[in-house]
Amino acid sequence: MSPTIVILAAGLGTRMRSRRAKVLHPLAGRPMISYVVRTALAAKPSEVIVIIGYQADEVRAAVEREVQRWERAQATRPEERPQIEFVLQPEPQGTGHALMVARDALARGEGPLVVLSGDMPLVRAETVTELVEYHQKARQVATIVTMHLPDPSGYGRILRTPDGDFVRIVEDRDASEEERAIQEVNSGLYCFDRKPLIGSLDRLTPDNRQGEYYLTDVPLILTSLGYRVGTWECHAADQLVGINSRRDLAEVEARLRKEIAHRWLESGVTLHDPATIYIDDTVEIGQDTVIYPHVILEGETVIGQECTIHSWTRISNSRVGDRVTIHNSSVVIESRIGDDASIGPFAHLRGEAEIANQVVIGNFVEVKKSVVGRGSKARHLAYLGDATIGERVNIGAGTITCNFDGKRKHRTIIEDDVHIGSDTMLVAPVRVGRGAVTGAGAVVIRDVPEKTLVVGVPAVEKKKVEP
Repeated sequence: MSPTIVILAAGLGTRMRSRRAKVLHPLAGRPMISYVVRTALAAKPSEVIVIIGYQADEVRAAVEREVQRWERAQATRPEERPQIEFVLQPEPQGTGHALMVARDALARGEGPLVVLSGDMPLVRAETVTELVEYHQKARQVATIVTMHLPDPSGYGRILRTPDGDFVRIVEDRDASEEERAIQEVNSGLYCFDRKPLIGSLDRLTPDNRQGEYYLTDVPLILTSLGYRVGTWECHAADQLVGINSRRDLAEVEARLRKEIAHRWLESGVTLHDPATIYIDDTVEIGQDTVIYPHVILEGETVIGQECTIHSWTRISNSRVGDRVTIHNSSVVIESRIGDDASIGPFAHLRGEAEIANQVVIGNFVEVKKSVVGRGSKARHLAYLGDATIGERVNIGAGTITCNFDGKRKHRTIIEDDVHIGSDTMLVAPVRVGRGAVTGAGAVVIRDVPEKTLVVGVPAVEKKKVEP
């Protein structure tokens, strides 16, 4: 029978020293909670119950985004995924209290209950599946996943009889010096039979230094009631690491980024120095793309095939077509680049810039909220803001679309086959007709007819341009 998976995600995480909920801290482009949700869904549960508290709306939104991403990746219709339920824990009174407030939700289902911590992003779905299988074969009402650590500081210790039978878990802060020397620890991952667990919740008390209801007290309660409680040691302890501090966060992120880099190397992407290349877990990269050192790829970025991305470039929430070259020190944010384009060096695309196929955006050119048509070129020192630029347009060095009048933004429209001379100022709103030419240093304050040369300050019509 498929399990119900409970994710504990209600705490602030005081050791993070942050006003942000711990499970919302980003790891390689995703909130920490996203990795736990992905693991839960991949384990094929009948239901996922997420217990939320601090910054509940934000945590819920992060979970829902990950569920939607998972549905798209799996091509799964909403009715085919497990039910997702949220339970609010208004006051953080411990992990046991989290299950106490979720009692009604827990009681509605059948099958075993797996409890996952929202701050354990490295847990694999295979581990969850193996845990459930072991739990059912062992005929235990509770199975605690344990691990051995050279430095067990911060973890609850597993106490056993001389014969090795499980006795109880003692939290680090409540342990004696002798108990702190024990290296077998509680990982924070559990599997329970549903009814005995629910029945034991009434017996929990906050009789500890923190004054909280500990989930770790439940196994002892179950043992006292005559139930069989056991452990399952996970030898892949590296995936059971919990995040409690900024240092933990940094160490886990380094591991995730190394895994991400290896995944793309195995998929046919060349990374010249993986240790210095930052690729978010949300990024997609096409085969035979080459990425140089010190590149940052963030957010929902998609890179096509056979691209070359040179050093010190940052691309965030953008789509890059096939065979695109992005030269050194360019920044691309929330923009789209077509096939066979060339960007940079030192270019800046932002604000939903739309760069068509075979476009050249060169040295120190900024494109903001503009469309640049197929085959157009702006090779040097230009600002193109709030503009619609046609095909085969040549933008001279020093060109500026003057889009702001002090109160409102206005658009500049440049039609196909236009040549904009160096240092042209295009004072929006203005339209430059097809095949027109502006002279060097022109200040264009009114529309330019098709196939017309304009020069001067302000620019005036000089002559018609021959095709």
